[in-house]
Amino acid sequence: MTDSYIPYGGYWCSPFARWQGSLAHLHSLELIAHLSKQALSDRNIPVEVFDYGVLGMSVPQQACFYGLPWVTGMLGAPHVGGPTISQACATSARVMANASQEIAGTTAECVLALTTDRVSNGPHIYYPNPLGPGGTGDTEDWVMSNFNRDPYAKCDMTWTAENCAKKWGVSTAEQHDVVLRRYQQYEQATCKSNGSSFQQTYMTLPFAVPDQRFRKTLTTLEGDEGIMPSTAEGLAKLKPLKENGTVTFGGQTHPADGCAGMVITTREKAAELSGDAGVTIRLLAFGQARVEMAYMPSAPVPAAQRALEQADISITDVTAIKSHNPFAVNDIIFAREMNIDVMQMNNYGSSLIWGHPQGPTGMRAIIELIEELVIRGGGYGLFHGCAAGDTAMAVVIKVD
Repeated sequence: MTDSYIPYGGYWCSPFARWQGSLAHLHSLELIAHLSKQALSDRNIPVEVFDYGVLGMSVPQQACFYGLPWVTGMLGAPHVGGPTISQACATSARVMANASQEIAGTTAECVLALTTDRVSNGPHIYYPNPLGPGGTGDTEDWVMSNFNRDPYAKCDMTWTAENCAKKWGVSTAEQHDVVLRRYQQYEQATCKSNGSSFQQTYMTLPFAVPDQRFRKTLTTLEGDEGIMPSTAEGLAKLKPLKENGTVTFGGQTHPADGCAGMVITTREKAAELSGDAGVTIRLLAFGQARVEMAYMPSAPVPAAQRALEQADISITDVTAIKSHNPFAVNDIIFAREMNIDVMQMNNYGSSLIWGHPQGPTGMRAIIELIEELVIRGGGYGLFHGCAAGDTAMAVVIKVD
């Protein structure tokens, strides 16, 4: 159990842009500093309140060795230090867990938790190898090489989805039904009511995309970029990516660029910084799990079970569920194993539709989970998501 809180409205997110899109030219650490400086100012949260920071990222950028201290220096908080964390697709949950542990352990009072990644233009790395032929080294394309091969399981991530689809008997048609539902849920988040949309409660919109020097605006994003509309007719035309497989392009997410941040603090400080003192957001528990090799999409099940156990609640106590679902298979397996309705998860969107920048993916989902719980009058929320290496993390929150 933890004793950490998030002030209502004390979180922010950029639109997500499909890779090689409008955010592809921006250094991801400079982008999160730029956005966070603006977001904190807009929320009247002074940088002086922070005594610790955590940065999450999974794709190296130039000078990222300096990590969190560089970012906090850029956004005007040079007194704030802390670690830079990478746990593949579970990076956001790990950042929040680290921040919560610092609060619970009274080694920090107010934490600036930041997540960012640019999957576009991933680095091409040369590793010296004096034993190579003629002293030649080894090379790696950080993004594509790791997308295409898990060095332990020796397969790409799509095979993990196919392994799970076979074990649980999940068909292409069932996956496509979930994709259609997820796209409908995403559309609910973009529809405007009374002049604003669900996304505008937390996302910086419209988002002025700066040039590389952050001196002028190149374009403006009115929302996520590169969303692929899903229809039953369109999905029916898609063929599985693997021979004798079930997963199509429509049944999986796409790489993206973006960033997200939030404030994690004590109950008293959260009330002081909150945009609405009548809303209390508590981080209750975290869970982590690792499953059988090359069965990554099933890992969220035991991770969620552990988080629920730590929070001393059951799945029937949960009001809303969000997942990082790189494959539709993830949600189907989770719903079956937890005995819930797969169509009721992920209201207002999920990474299956809005994309996967890796580092900030989970944080955006948890921000949306908070806003959904506020709309529904409070309750328990569960986030879960798989990560490379057949692992997963889960987070339980409570909104009053």
